[in-house]
Amino acid sequence: MPGTQRSPWIFVPSLYFAEGVPYILVNTVSVILYKKLGVDNASIALWTSLLYLPWVLKLLWGPLVDTRATKRAWILGTQAAQALCLAAVAATVVSPGFFAWSLAAFTLAALVSATHDIAADGFYLHALDERAQAYFVGVRTLFYRAAMIFGSGLLVSVAGRLEGGPRGAAGAWSTVFAGAAVLYGGLWLYHRAVLPRPPTDVGVAAAGARADGPAGAGWLRIMADWLRQPRAGVIVAFILLYRLGEALLLKLAAPFLLDGREKGGLGLTTQQVGLAYGTIGLGCLVVGGVVGGWLIGRFGLRRLLWPLALALNVPHVAYLYLAWAQPGPAVAYPLVALEQLGYGLGTTAFMVVLMRVSRGEHRTSHFAIATGLMALGMMLPGMASGAIQTAVGYRAFFLLVLVCGLPGWRCCRGCRGSRGTPRDGPQDPPSGASVAATSRATTALPGTLQWPLLGMYCRRPPRCCAARRASSGSMQAMPRASAKARSRRDGAAKS
Repeated sequence: MPGTQRSPWIFVPSLYFAEGVPYILVNTVSVILYKKLGVDNASIALWTSLLYLPWVLKLLWGPLVDTRATKRAWILGTQAAQALCLAAVAATVVSPGFFAWSLAAFTLAALVSATHDIAADGFYLHALDERAQAYFVGVRTLFYRAAMIFGSGLLVSVAGRLEGGPRGAAGAWSTVFAGAAVLYGGLWLYHRAVLPRPPTDVGVAAAGARADGPAGAGWLRIMADWLRQPRAGVIVAFILLYRLGEALLLKLAAPFLLDGREKGGLGLTTQQVGLAYGTIGLGCLVVGGVVGGWLIGRFGLRRLLWPLALALNVPHVAYLYLAWAQPGPAVAYPLVALEQLGYGLGTTAFMVVLMRVSRGEHRTSHFAIATGLMALGMMLPGMASGAIQTAVGYRAFFLLVLVCGLPGWRCCRGCRGSRGTPRDGPQDPPSGASVAATSRATTALPGTLQWPLLGMYCRRPPRCCAARRASSGSMQAMPRASAKARSRRDGAAKS
């Protein structure tokens, strides 16, 4: 029986790698798969955007995961089920009527993945103390991003290599998903052996003690409390519109790179798309998240919300240029990387706002509401993007993407004055519950990031920062105090 005391290094990296793999396969790799199998852009965008729905609605069955069985049991059950779902995708892509059958398999995979996310984030709270929770936020984000690069980079490149074989494109993708199913089965076996059994992870035994939890009327009360905050309408509009342009672009970026030049695309191969979009692009996305987190920690959100919103939307000009000039890979690679770098910068500011409007007693549930709206804001525009592109072509479509960045940028003004973003300056570190809710789409911890990425750069995350706040009174006073101390030391050395 696994012990209750295990180093988080044994299970946290692999747990969040396992969380990231199905998400990227369902929401990104599926687009490339269907494009290579000849499905039209309108159908791809509509149906793969609907796969976001489990992440939109997962807050509704979160209480079930919280009260029925342990989080450890949910993790192991969903990982075993996910291996079967990926195997089902591998089997259906080579069958007659592959689109409907494989889409059903992807839908099951999305439901299982969203449930696994709930269990994994809850288990993280039970298995680690608050200090370790803070320290490992950067680690788990790193391995989650590594899973995304693995899925949309390595696996796509492998599929591209196999497409020229005797089994064709369908056989290549079947092989890739079969390999992913085997990998996920291995992760299930590994976690069955190493996941600890925290004494607080009690499941059903605690259900009776949670009468005030986020179920039934309690959940409606929590929702109403979140909606009663000042400028709630502006906050909802910000969440839905801030990434409107990116939401339109997301489902059509890979098809544009793959489509032939006669169709207005760039005509890249599957391997080249795996390198450009899934490896170089995602690497720049991670860099953008790290840099954005550092900038917010250094200069504050109020100063940087508009500039980072511009960083998110202005690089969409790169796709407009690519559609008009149709250059080769030497030009396409850096422009795709530039757009992903801006996406990382802008999304970091977005996640900071979501955390700051999720405060109070039920901050974790409030953050679940905000991220559910976030997923809805990506799903609805994505559903329409394929039909729009088919009607107007890539050039006009990318111009529309650029214009659709304006509403979200305009909402930044109202959101900067909301309850969650009152002013820049020192703030208390997020609770373990809030920290655990940031696994999706974050590359830096929100707040003022007084210990950037919580452990990626600071060896003693919460305690050292608390001491510095207590001694200096404010983070802004620290540079001046440090300068005076250096002056005194220099004077003493000279004397």
